[in-house]
Amino acid sequence: MLPADARLRSSAEFRSAMRSGIRSGRRTVVVHVALTGDARRMAGFAVSKAVGGAVTRNRVKRRLRAVMQSRLSTLPEGTSVVLRALPPAAEASFATLETDVDGALRHAMSKAGR
Repeated sequence: MLPADARLRSSAEFRSAMRSGIRSGRRTVVVHVALTGDARRMAGFAVSKAVGGAVTRNRVKRRLRAVMQSRLSTLPEGTSVVLRALPPAAEASFATLETDVDGALRHAMSKAGR
């Protein structure tokens, strides 16, 4: 499980990461990566009603948290990541979500490193 201190909570944190960060998208997710300069690595998850009902949205969030749990420690310190689920994420398998998150995260980090 993703530790509570590694999760973005406030709308200001989400807004900062989504507006000032680098964006990269795939079929099921859009990844926003912001380099904050802070000492922590943090992740947040945005799943709108367009994805589905409450049960579907919660399942997608659980899967995205599980995907990010192992990948968060590989990111540089001071990185904030927001994963925004798109409607196809509701029907996607866990393996598809992993592939899409990995590809989008790798692309966003390469763009942020420039």
